[in-house]
Amino acid sequence: MAKTLLVTGGAGFIGANFVHYWLCQYPQDRVVVLDALTYAGNRANLDCVVGNAQLKFIQGDICDADLVEKLLREEGVDTLVHFAAESHVDRSILGPDAFIQTNIMGTYSLLKAAKKVWLDGASVKPHRFHHVSTDEVYGTLGPNDPAFTENTPYAPNSPYSASKAASDHLVRAYHHTYGLQVTTSNCSNNYGPFHFPEKLIPLVITNVLYNKNLPVYGDGLQIRDWLYVEDHARGIDLVLQKGAVGENYNIGGHNEWANIDIVKLIGKLLEAEFASDPRWAEKYPQAAAAMAGNTESLITYVKDRPGHDRRYAIDASKTGSELGYKPHESFETGIRKTVRWYLENDAWWRAVMDGSYKDWVAQQYS
Repeated sequence: MAKTLLVTGGAGFIGANFVHYWLCQYPQDRVVVLDALTYAGNRANLDCVVGNAQLKFIQGDICDADLVEKLLREEGVDTLVHFAAESHVDRSILGPDAFIQTNIMGTYSLLKAAKKVWLDGASVKPHRFHHVSTDEVYGTLGPNDPAFTENTPYAPNSPYSASKAASDHLVRAYHHTYGLQVTTSNCSNNYGPFHFPEKLIPLVITNVLYNKNLPVYGDGLQIRDWLYVEDHARGIDLVLQKGAVGENYNIGGHNEWANIDIVKLIGKLLEAEFASDPRWAEKYPQAAAAMAGNTESLITYVKDRPGHDRRYAIDASKTGSELGYKPHESFETGIRKTVRWYLENDAWWRAVMDGSYKDWVAQQYS
């Protein structure tokens, strides 16, 4: 039976990749995207599906409960997939207000509208509210600690992760108090196409291509689990199809890497690309270190950010055993695809970097 999805934040990095995935896998379904198009939302992320009659784009704020209620009713939405969030830890440290407003109050606005439309009428409408969260709500791990499971106590350490933890609790409360049919997924660090260039992987790629310094926080030994963004979309699909209502599911990539090792790996991959394909030197004449095979010379260690979590790691065994989830990409295959995507799609990231991001980077890494 065909579904109608409302995807919040569907013009952002993960949301847009999910929209691409869903329209490809389920061409009979309708997808309504709601996105405020703040600095990280970009209509260009959806260019490849523009013209698809099954896609409708609405520019709007998730904090506008009246708008959300109208969309749920008029579009006949039965599935809400909630990606919309402020997500960059550095920004949350410098300006937490936007994180409280979007991540907490925005989620509350969606829950209120969903309850009103799906539960408060004469009959309960079939529905699912899926909330996309992060492994950062669990806090930090020591070098030998076991990975986060769905039963790990919450211990957020930044304004960003605290705001996401609060939104997780609201979603849970709306299920247990009102009977809203919810699921939540907590993912590890995503990477892949359309990743906003303030984040580590695209920042390293684009800085190498401009021959700029590669800023590494502290000693660079912070460890993250990395998840290719399409594997994340695949995991959410499984949660929607098979997940038990009221449950949380961890979605991870089984790829723990130290930040400094990622920086060095990306540099080596770019060096290999320039050595094997002469068109890159023509396209990116500023990339002197990549052409010379010496990208490590660009690495610059900078003061660590306050409260920087040392290690995240996801135990996705529940999602695997109950739903059959398994990532298709290893980090080695996914990062090669990502590097190649950025090399081939400079029009996208150059346009992004001409916006407010450029000023923000100048402040952080000057």
